[in-house]
Amino acid sequence: MVVSAHPLASQVGVDILRQGGNAIDAAVAVAFALEVVLPDAGNIGGGGFIVHRTAAGDVTALDYREVAPAAATHDMFVDSAGNPTDRSEIGHLAAGVPGSVAGLYEAWQKYGTLPWATLIAPAIRLAQGHVIDSARNREIASDRSLLARFPASRAQFLVHDSAPPPGAMWRQPDLARTLQLISDSGPDVFYRGQIADLIVAEMQRGGGLITKDDLRRYRPIWRTPIQLTYRGHTIYSMPPSSSGGVTMGEILNILEGYDTLPAFGTAPYLHVLTEAMRRAFMDRNRWLGDPDFVTMPLDRLLSKSYAATLRSQIDPKHATPTPPQAGGGGGEAMHTTHYSIVDQQGNAASVTTTLNGGFGSGVTVTGAGFLLNNEMDDFATAPGKPNMYGLVQGEANAVAGNKRMLSAMTPSIVLDSAGNLEMVVGTPGGPTIITSVAQVILNVLDQKMSLADAVAAPRIHHQALPDQTYYEHGGLSDATVRALEAMGHKLEQRPGHSGIIAAIQKTAGGWVGVADPRYAGGALGY
Repeated sequence: MVVSAHPLASQVGVDILRQGGNAIDAAVAVAFALEVVLPDAGNIGGGGFIVHRTAAGDVTALDYREVAPAAATHDMFVDSAGNPTDRSEIGHLAAGVPGSVAGLYEAWQKYGTLPWATLIAPAIRLAQGHVIDSARNREIASDRSLLARFPASRAQFLVHDSAPPPGAMWRQPDLARTLQLISDSGPDVFYRGQIADLIVAEMQRGGGLITKDDLRRYRPIWRTPIQLTYRGHTIYSMPPSSSGGVTMGEILNILEGYDTLPAFGTAPYLHVLTEAMRRAFMDRNRWLGDPDFVTMPLDRLLSKSYAATLRSQIDPKHATPTPPQAGGGGGEAMHTTHYSIVDQQGNAASVTTTLNGGFGSGVTVTGAGFLLNNEMDDFATAPGKPNMYGLVQGEANAVAGNKRMLSAMTPSIVLDSAGNLEMVVGTPGGPTIITSVAQVILNVLDQKMSLADAVAAPRIHHQALPDQTYYEHGGLSDATVRALEAMGHKLEQRPGHSGIIAAIQKTAGGWVGVADPRYAGGALGY
């Protein structure tokens, strides 16, 4: 089963599984396919995380998050008054050193079985030409003004300054050539060879910081997954430099202390859920960052006794205002992407990857055909002040050379009480990634929903600051909103959606794959 944000990429993954590939083979092939067909989020100019579980039960986590260039400095994105600028969002300075190519190769070297070139071949074919659908036409059209600012991006993505129309054949010859080089030479060509030269030339063209030395030094890192227990189930998720596993773990630990949770959609349920989110995000901001730069009390944050202390502070009848100095955390913009894979043997891969904002920095590497991320905005570019998503962060995630910026990505794998694979789940959605994944897990395990219903159910989000509970359009009844407001909660209905879940569940009838109905993704299996 393969569930991703694009039907063509899901088809590529299933084709690899049919050829005898395993979950990591399919994950690599899907990643390169998404680079071609989902340009706003699929990436080789960005980075991501993989949580992988073998059929034998071994679980590993791979961090191929971008890192800041060595020349990056604490105050590089603030003006003379100390206020954040848009230089962390748009243009060459916004890009961190990409990790995807190195990370995918590292995962393939450890677990892959099919030849590397076999895994990239489908993406090369798609880059040589594939038909644009209406969803991708809308994505390009929505960021047309950003793409038009950079000549290589305008040439790559726009036709007469407009998005390619639905049904048009879209050809990306520069990208096809880049993918062929990676197919032939692996990551060396990207980090030391011809593609590295093009990246550095692009940096020099636009005043960016990434050097050949930055590229040469980049390494993905194998990390110990966060391991949680929840009502007899075991959950594996991503450790720092992602905040996802720890923050979700705090939310679930707090809620586990209630013998039974109130019914879905009711004010009592949304109250305790919001209060758990609030406390977890306060800790996220204070403590979490790149483990090479920050010492974090992870054992304490994830302990059941600490969760009991936090739970005891929750007033069952009243909201607890967030202290003004307690920030929310940063995290990827909505244009991250997630895919979930289970192969014939029962190996599972949960993969979340991103450029950060839609189409990243807006900068396409001239001659190479791929976009660079704007991941530098995931640092606390001005600690104590809100970033482009209204998120307030602390010094633990301040900008520093060679540092990984904190992430919200939460690729997760859930086991049943007998230790068997039960669910593979993740999503894009900035800081809502953490709360969206938590709510789908709660919907299945506590509210006893089918996976399809659990994914489709309306979601809320609270990130400590701003002190608001966001809910999806039409997601709460007027009576529930009034009841929560009477308890002291501030609510705001958002026009968009909260996350785009891609999930797989083991059922009595076999594997079930669900692509979020909020978006035009694809779930395919055989």
